[in-house]
Amino acid sequence: MQLMNTDSPTEHTKQIEQSEFKSEFSSIAYESWNSRWFQRLLIAILLGGQIVVRLLRGKLYRRNIMEHLVAVGPDSLSPVLLTNFFAGMIFTIQTARELVHYGTVDRVGGAFAIAFCRELAPILTASVIAGQVGSAFAAEIGMMRVTEQIDALQMLRTDPIDYLVVPRVIACCMMLPAMTVLGLVTGVGGGIVVANHFYQVAPITFLESVRSLLTLSDLFNVVIKAFIFGAIVAILSCSWGLTTTGGARGVGRSTTAAVVMTWISIFVVDFLLSLVLFQEFAI
Repeated sequence: MQLMNTDSPTEHTKQIEQSEFKSEFSSIAYESWNSRWFQRLLIAILLGGQIVVRLLRGKLYRRNIMEHLVAVGPDSLSPVLLTNFFAGMIFTIQTARELVHYGTVDRVGGAFAIAFCRELAPILTASVIAGQVGSAFAAEIGMMRVTEQIDALQMLRTDPIDYLVVPRVIACCMMLPAMTVLGLVTGVGGGIVVANHFYQVAPITFLESVRSLLTLSDLFNVVIKAFIFGAIVAILSCSWGLTTTGGARGVGRSTTAAVVMTWISIFVVDFLLSLVLFQEFAI
């Protein structure tokens, strides 16, 4: 006895049409999301210009600035210091392993200074702040957007950019250089511990090697990098929050996109700044 197919031709056709519709809908949604992603990036750039104009006007909410200074600084200090401390230890191990073969392990501090102090410390610190503080900024402002709290601010004749964005930008630009310097010092401490314990390099020798290659101009350039990274973290996070749509799911997407875009921007800008600040071009 043959088994009969329970699906009629009409039902089979409907299933095919539904599958094609879902595929087409997913393609359209993906293209729409990519288009909106670039639109939001453009909005973030325009937002940066608006922030500069508002800073020139001098209208500041000082209480909000102090609240965000605490969030970016003391509340984020532990992960920044731990990240830089272990990164300094790891980098010292990898560098010393190679220098041992050439009998120049006492120069490990100089190699450490070139890479960690100039590049790794600012990037690591900015990445930690982007993950902890930037995500919070995007989520907070995004939730305010979807719950119409930003519309309520406008009804009260309060500019959302002045009230929500500018204090966060100022806080990040002020605190990120300080956090980077603290992370740098912590990273150097981690390098000293590893060099002394595993390779018998005296702390004074390590620090002398660092001093021989690291100049005050390098430290000044690191502070400039940190200042710019702070602006990037705050502007992109706030911009993604302000352009959030789609309820709670939209808030989650905006938060994730803000952090990813911030990390990408930090690495791109770091490359450009390294070319300008540290690269010596032959003429």
